[in-house]
Amino acid sequence: MKINRRDFLKTTALTSLYFAGFGVPTLASSGPKKNLVVIMLRGGMDGLCAIPIKGDKNFEKLRSKINLDRTLSLTSDFDLHPALETFKHLWDKNLSAAVHATNIPYTGRSHFDGQNLMETGGKIPYQEKTGWLGRGMKLAGLTGSGLALSLPMPLLIRGVPMNNNYYPVGENLPAPSTLQIIQEAFKEYDEKLLSENLKIVLTRNLRNQGSRKSWALAASAGDELSRNDGPRVAVFEVDGFDTHAAQGATNGAHADCLSDYDNIIKALKQSMTKEAFNNTLIVTLTEFGRTIKQNSSNGTEHGYGSAIFLAGGLVKKAQIHTDWPGLKRKELFEGRDLNSTIDSRSVYASAMSTVFDIEFERIQKDVFWGDKLDNLSDKLFKV
Repeated sequence: MKINRRDFLKTTALTSLYFAGFGVPTLASSGPKKNLVVIMLRGGMDGLCAIPIKGDKNFEKLRSKINLDRTLSLTSDFDLHPALETFKHLWDKNLSAAVHATNIPYTGRSHFDGQNLMETGGKIPYQEKTGWLGRGMKLAGLTGSGLALSLPMPLLIRGVPMNNNYYPVGENLPAPSTLQIIQEAFKEYDEKLLSENLKIVLTRNLRNQGSRKSWALAASAGDELSRNDGPRVAVFEVDGFDTHAAQGATNGAHADCLSDYDNIIKALKQSMTKEAFNNTLIVTLTEFGRTIKQNSSNGTEHGYGSAIFLAGGLVKKAQIHTDWPGLKRKELFEGRDLNSTIDSRSVYASAMSTVFDIEFERIQKDVFWGDKLDNLSDKLFKV
């Protein structure tokens, strides 16, 4: 059966949740348990729709049919999409921030290639087989007893041994006879790691409760992340940002996706203990942004620069951190896209350094192969 890109990405209503790092302290930390939550915004989140620049008449003209008719004010230069009410509430308490005009070092426009690179942290599609978060967890000693509430295990957290994988279909498990055959096969080939993984499957104590709505999953995640022996890492996936047609403005497809993100951070804030949320960092990840100019279908095409949302008690302060490139034609990437002036891997390396209590230089060297990255830890996070 032939499947095209549109069909592959047509999973807007599906939100998945993955846990990792249960009850395992980091190598360097003896303080309070810190949590890292990554929310993958698949499809290419439009950073200019989520955090629009103020007072740029040319930008407004290029998006005459999808301009926001109302916004939430952030700074003298930037506004916020009205769907992001929780983000604004956290902003007012210095618990959220954003990095603008940023992207992974990928200038192609393929969802498949871009999503592979956003998860691996590499530069050549499909060259790396592990994810930057998985490698960071391994460096931090977070090996063992992970859980994924979906199939397959996301590439982002591959690379750390002993992660568990559980598809949310209630209490259904393989038949005991099937599990016995698998156990015997593992014994025959002396596959210790596979045997240990099977043991995790047989003794897992988490069960899906039936709902796959983002806020329901996030509420469960908040409870788990608040436990001292609970997971250290949670990964969400929100699909549907590939808005080639009928993108909408204040309301519409893109607004609905932003609302999904906002509901996740709202549920996390409400379900987590105050101490746990104060020691949590929530970051977003997307493969690319969207074009500045709307198309004939009142949507936007695949672009380059986008934005990263930050939230949680480990955010240093409410700010839009950016080296703003401008939106004049000569300032755009290939004359059509917001340029990227900050390598988003610098943000993720800094986030892991903060949460996992590992020197930035070690993460730069062992997770991102020594690539030139900027340490933004003291600018963005409480260290």
